[in-house]
Amino acid sequence: MRLSTSWMYQQSLTSMLNQQSAVAASQNQVSTGVRINVASDDPGGAGQVVSLSHVIAANTQYSNNIDGATTRLNTEASTLGSVNSVLDNARTLSLQAINGTLSQSDRNSIASQLSQMRDQLVQLANTTDSNGNALFAGTSTVTTPFQVSANGTVSYLGNANQQHAAVGAGLQIATGDAGANLFMNIPSGNGSFQASAGASNTGTLVVGTNSVTDLAAWNSTVSGSGGGYTISFGAGNSWSAVDASGNPVLDGSGNPVGGTYQDGGAISFNGMSIALSGTPAAGDTIAVATGGKQDIFSTLDGMIAALKSGASDTQLTNAMSRQIESIDQAQSTLSATQVTIGGRLNTLQQQQGAYQDLNVTYQAALSDVASADPYSAISKLSLQSAALQASQQVFAQVKSMSLFNYIK
Repeated sequence: MRLSTSWMYQQSLTSMLNQQSAVAASQNQVSTGVRINVASDDPGGAGQVVSLSHVIAANTQYSNNIDGATTRLNTEASTLGSVNSVLDNARTLSLQAINGTLSQSDRNSIASQLSQMRDQLVQLANTTDSNGNALFAGTSTVTTPFQVSANGTVSYLGNANQQHAAVGAGLQIATGDAGANLFMNIPSGNGSFQASAGASNTGTLVVGTNSVTDLAAWNSTVSGSGGGYTISFGAGNSWSAVDASGNPVLDGSGNPVGGTYQDGGAISFNGMSIALSGTPAAGDTIAVATGGKQDIFSTLDGMIAALKSGASDTQLTNAMSRQIESIDQAQSTLSATQVTIGGRLNTLQQQQGAYQDLNVTYQAALSDVASADPYSAISKLSLQSAALQASQQVFAQVKSMSLFNYIK
């Protein structure tokens, strides 16, 4: 076999370059601590690295979403707490206003305080999150969902949808609550019905606490009532009731309901009970309405209007009592929402903890696959460096050899 000088030269050069490449790869492993830098280093391991990297990236994004959702829900919880405090103060002032010793000047002063509270409620309802988005606009992009018109009424420009954040594969958490349900669509009265003294009443009758005492009886008759009842008083405190169509309300035996009211007693029929005090005049009425809604801003407006109207003590007590019921319903709605927010925050906390544990596991698995063993890498580098030096020495000798050297 004939071995040419050029062939030996090329073989030595190729060997030296291969050794340089191997040394460079080992140096990279030692300096970076990473064993797989390109897929050719370990095709199987490279696939595992890609898969684990995708999982870690997804978990990191979910963790970021959880952080954002937690911040938003904490902001909402804090805001609703402030709203509840304002309503507590408004309720306290309303109870103070039901006092026959107050002058009209005193009532006007309370009305002024309630007006400031109403403005504060509007401001709280327009609270924004850390990104400047309206907290209670639902999924709407409107920045100020609660608008006050020229006549003072408040309208809602958002929608009734909830914003959600993806916090896991197939898992979403609501990150807010629409203002429509929190501030606008508050059930009136006790949540089932509202009993109100007639505006033209001339007696001293005051409608007090009312409630559903027999849910089955209430549910079976409310649909047939046409939406409400009217209770009328006659001579001697006698009373009777008709439905919305003007038909007498009948008891289980088919007889018209009615009787004689006594001061401090209650009127009960069709599963409901209405507590009363005072003495009705003949012709006085009580209206029982079902399914009503009222926004919290109108509730305070009603209080303010009643205080400024110069109404009698009886009329003011009846008006304020109805608005206090609305405040109670609003606070009940707020409390229920705060409970759900607490549940969501608890879920987010647990999910975040799970991701932190998983991230440790996945990072360890990724390190096992992709990281280089420093001791093995250094040892390998030393051997490869020695081999490179040998290749370089051989190359130097081969380069200097020729036929003339042999002849000489």
